[in-house]
Amino acid sequence: MTSTQAPKAPQRESIFRGQSGVIFGCAVLAATLTGPGQTIGVSVFIDHFVDELSFGTSNPDSKRELVSTAYLIGTLTGSFFLPSVGRFIDRRGVRHAQLIIGVLFAAALVNMSFVQGFVTLAIGFIGIRLLGQGSLSLASTVTVSLRFNENRGTALGLFSMLTAGLMALVPIGLAALISQFGWRSTWLIAAVIIAATVSPLAWFGLRSMPRSSEQHEAEKVVLDDDVESFTRGEALRSRAFWILAAISSAAGMLSTALNFHQIDLLQDAGLSETAAAGMFLPQVLGSTVAGLLFGTTLDRVGSRYLPAISISLLVLAHLLAAVAAPGISVITYAIVLGAAGGSIRTVTSALLPAWFGTKHLGSIQGTLTFINVVGSAIGPVTLALLQSSLGSYPPAILFLALIPAAVLLFSLLPPFGKTNASAEDRTHLG
Repeated sequence: MTSTQAPKAPQRESIFRGQSGVIFGCAVLAATLTGPGQTIGVSVFIDHFVDELSFGTSNPDSKRELVSTAYLIGTLTGSFFLPSVGRFIDRRGVRHAQLIIGVLFAAALVNMSFVQGFVTLAIGFIGIRLLGQGSLSLASTVTVSLRFNENRGTALGLFSMLTAGLMALVPIGLAALISQFGWRSTWLIAAVIIAATVSPLAWFGLRSMPRSSEQHEAEKVVLDDDVESFTRGEALRSRAFWILAAISSAAGMLSTALNFHQIDLLQDAGLSETAAAGMFLPQVLGSTVAGLLFGTTLDRVGSRYLPAISISLLVLAHLLAAVAAPGISVITYAIVLGAAGGSIRTVTSALLPAWFGTKHLGSIQGTLTFINVVGSAIGPVTLALLQSSLGSYPPAILFLALIPAAVLLFSLLPPFGKTNASAEDRTHLG
């Protein structure tokens, strides 16, 4: 069969119609089910770890520091395997990858119900951070990126919006289970839920998903593009990749730092503990709106300056955090911080396939996710050290604002050089 006779690529379908709608829904559910491995899910177990696990000390503050250290070790160690997970997705496809990830993630959650001390807790964190927060998130994002082409930005924007909204329910559900059954049994219940949903979603819902190499052939027909997809090595040698990596890692580091210390930070700014915790809601609003807005803009206008615009929101969030006070200023800060996260997630997810193609998307996305996770692991510690050194949060936050400001300047450079004109044309793809 000649290339002109190739079957019509499935991405042309409406997001909510036919197989595309089924696959999109499966990806959203899979991303939501990463919750027990995400910080937002683990947070409801922290006090129980501090109260009940054996750390060789009776000091609650020392115990909390040890739990935080185990979490750091688990997050960093798990992240080192993500590029390999991405390569596996490229070879076997998202359907087979998610089948395996679902089984392993459930086993990792079972393991969390048996943790006793620092070593076993760190090992447990490696499992749930690698398989939930890392691998399953990677597979669900790649699923959306591969399935949609013409409206990829809009699809990823909706994906980000729906996932953020549903993810907000995860800690509520876990807390309710803990109060009813205890924290160890809750890990087991979460494992049963994951085993009963993640792998079946892949088996029954992703039947029509091709492997990445097959998707690449379809993509060439749709785009009428003769440029081969970048390999992971070629992507890593391009300025375009490092623009996205700088944006993603800055967001991972600094958004996590501000969220991790949000209660303490906003209490120092004059808010009550309840009001400070309530600022997560405006963040969700900002994230969902910005994700959808930036996604549709990518499809309709182009991508050239959207990375710079998205990281500029993170700079603005830091400036607002430094002067936050009860009232409209703290609400504005929360909305802008959420918008920064939502826009950056959508922009980086959409531009990876637009700039580098889909044949090696899993390995490229896996490397980018690894860089993002490393940033998120060191962010809270960095802000804590600066706050202690400088005496308060505002100067520490303003100092950290230099990082996204530098990334903003870097993102304004041309993503590709003049020697690759056809690749440079991709910066205008929607």
